[in-house]
Amino acid sequence: MKRYIPIVIILCLLVMTSCNKFLDEKPQGLYTTAEFFQTESHAMLAINACYTPMSFANADNRLWVLSDVVSDDAVKGGFPGDQADIELIDEFRIFEDNGNLETIWKIYYEGISRCNMVLKYVPAIEMNVALRNRILGEAHFLRGYYYFNLCNIFGNIPLILKPLEPEDMQVTNIRQELVYNHIESDFNAAFNYMENALIQNPDVYPSSELGRAHPAAAKALLAKTYLFNKKWQEAVTAAERVIAYGFSLTPIYQHNFNVAYDNNEEQIFQIQHLSGYDPVLGNRLNQWLAPRAQNGYGFDEPTQSFVDEFEMTVDSVYDPRLDYTLGRDGQLWFDEVPYSSTWSSTGYSQKKSLQPLSEIPTSSKSDADLNFSIIRYAEVLLIQAEALCELNQCAEALVPLNMVRKRARESYLYDNKLTNYGSIPEGLLPDVISTEQIALRDAIRHERRVELGFECMRYFDVIRYGKEYAESVFAEKDNFVYEIHKVFPIPQSEMETNKNITQNFGY
Repeated sequence: MKRYIPIVIILCLLVMTSCNKFLDEKPQGLYTTAEFFQTESHAMLAINACYTPMSFANADNRLWVLSDVVSDDAVKGGFPGDQADIELIDEFRIFEDNGNLETIWKIYYEGISRCNMVLKYVPAIEMNVALRNRILGEAHFLRGYYYFNLCNIFGNIPLILKPLEPEDMQVTNIRQELVYNHIESDFNAAFNYMENALIQNPDVYPSSELGRAHPAAAKALLAKTYLFNKKWQEAVTAAERVIAYGFSLTPIYQHNFNVAYDNNEEQIFQIQHLSGYDPVLGNRLNQWLAPRAQNGYGFDEPTQSFVDEFEMTVDSVYDPRLDYTLGRDGQLWFDEVPYSSTWSSTGYSQKKSLQPLSEIPTSSKSDADLNFSIIRYAEVLLIQAEALCELNQCAEALVPLNMVRKRARESYLYDNKLTNYGSIPEGLLPDVISTEQIALRDAIRHERRVELGFECMRYFDVIRYGKEYAESVFAEKDNFVYEIHKVFPIPQSEMETNKNITQNFGY
């Protein structure tokens, strides 16, 4: 049975007994900071609220648009003209007033603001020391996560590290690499606080509260930040530390996207979702991304380019990750329903964020309970492989790379739903053996694309690989200009209210 940290914490109610006493009444259910941050319970409520902006419980978190739809892996989908702002992004006609940019900027900076409140006020609360350290570690971790996404999306951004007074709101943006440096410090601080908490009290993470940030999660996202910041040796060292925690690859790849296996041995950090609550705590991606024939909106449809990336044997047996990731003609959808290419404008529909109607019926399609993976062990192995390759330690890089490929092909040994279950098809996903750096780099990039497809990171990978790579990927996109589109424009609302901020084009 799944267990969750509370996602929605505080309901503010204003109860007035009469209109003529309105100005004399103290608002009920509202706290000032001086009144609120007083007890251990307050500290718990405050850190729990810091998790809320990352969830997909409402339509505001458009990370899938800014990482997948804009990439070569997907197109907008849906009806023509529906969600026109997404279509503009898909076509690289991206302007400052695009609603997807507005909402993601807003929710992530709201998350940062909440973390800053925790980091300022919780240290002074008289409470259990181990719990306080864990909470401060969680706040550093979540702030690092929000900044990591903002940094990848917008490039040069304001770095806000404390609660702001009205006179402090005009904050200039700083260079992307400096933001990365601070993200590294946040994840390091998170790791140190949470490790100390565990030393002080091994039971500081109760089993009833799955989903909290923990030391291994901090190290994993630190390794990823080092990778994006091209600090190869540091990425290797951090990845090795995560590997030492004893995570493992699930025998069946699909179990990473199956509600029955949420929080499994491969998952390092997941966004927790829970259906059937009011306010909604469930995963709304289940409706946004499902095909319309399955009671969804049909967005984020896979491209032929993505399908073609998957390897196939001479006997036309595909890498099993293809059918775990998407629906296509000739294969079963969920609940043993045959997939029809008419369900999608591209002929394909992605599956990783979806649940079958037998689990989440039509009446509650927008309130699913499938978790969303932020980082899992397979990605840590690929981080290690890429960093080792960039250090030209290519023989060593083959080891983690081939672990990921081995798990994929061996799904045939464990998943009795696969045709020819019980034996690995001949020639399927052989180990990579080349130690020539350029060839190995290409193999690792290929592996990231197929292993991590539709997990909200492809566009960021394409951009960080550099101009030549990005221009080859988007050669058929007439509007794509690397110098402009390597980051998204800062939202117009922020440009209008913060006079010290500058737009990122050509930074």
